[in-house]
Amino acid sequence: MTPSPRADGRANDELRAISFERDATEFALGSVMAKCGHTWVLCTVSLDEDVPRWMRGRGSGWVTAEYSMLPGSSPERIRRETKGPKGRTQEIQRLIGRSLRAVVDHAALGERQLLVDCDVLQADGGTRTTSITGAWLALWDACERLVQAGLVESNPISQPLAAVSVGLIDGEARLDLPYEEDSRAEVDMNVVVAGDGRFVEVQGTAEGSPFSRAQLDELMALAEGGAATLFEHQRRYTATRPEPRSIGRPD
Repeated sequence: MTPSPRADGRANDELRAISFERDATEFALGSVMAKCGHTWVLCTVSLDEDVPRWMRGRGSGWVTAEYSMLPGSSPERIRRETKGPKGRTQEIQRLIGRSLRAVVDHAALGERQLLVDCDVLQADGGTRTTSITGAWLALWDACERLVQAGLVESNPISQPLAAVSVGLIDGEARLDLPYEEDSRAEVDMNVVVAGDGRFVEVQGTAEGSPFSRAQLDELMALAEGGAATLFEHQRRYTATRPEPRSIGRPD
């Protein structure tokens, strides 16, 4: 059976157009504008020379993340969460933090904290996966600058990290779903993959009928292929180190 065409003309195993702009902001220790199709996420990393109270005195660092969709990021205005993150926002930022921590040597980081912010400027599906892939790059730059400043001996990031969405649309397995597909998917999955091929997290849900093991295997194979492409983008990015940047508040 010939697959039905996707609205954007991609093959079912093809990612959307991807770009990563280094140093998208001037003052963050690391910042990347990550674009995946029409989904744009600004990922920034800030340094805190302290750790959460429960970690003090252990000689180990910490990485945490926050996520938000800005008011103009979708056709209907997103309300700001003035009383703290709730529901979906909290779940996504916990996913981002867990994923990044899985590839960081916290002892090598020392007793300091890196705070990652992922702000969605434009949303067309895949905001959490774009956030994770872009945040890893921003974190890598931030850690390289800690090395350049002599604050750590070597980059504490152990390996690459990427995330991608997959799903079943009209019975077909597809990679990297835009909103038009995500909103009507029979199965929707987000897969976080480490550079060595192991999985950090797999989130998958049937929105209607249950899915088979064969369909699961097909979706996971698509995710692995997509992650491999993202790793290649990351390798090209990290082949050039960031310019040194002063650490601390500007005068």
